[in-house]
Amino acid sequence: MLTLTENATTVVKTIANQNPDAVRSGLRIAAASAEATELDLAVVGSPEPADDVIEADGALVFLEPNASSLLDDKVLDATVEENGTVSFAIGLRAA
Repeated sequence: MLTLTENATTVVKTIANQNPDAVRSGLRIAAASAEATELDLAVVGSPEPADDVIEADGALVFLEPNASSLLDDKVLDATVEENGTVSFAIGLRAA
């Protein structure tokens, strides 16, 4: 299952908390197919029924089933630039 770095956890919580009306806001990651090379990211108010839900220290990430398969052995990291731009990166989880 996908894991989150401390930075990614902080960024996901910060982004999700900007939607105070949603009960379970989080970052949703979706893939068009199980072989996809591109992922779609969106902040949503709740997961879709088939999504896998990952919680890391209060940060919620919702994985669409194709994305869940693609990211099973991966780690999500995030950086915030000085201008506030957020970049996510996906790498292999250390053995």
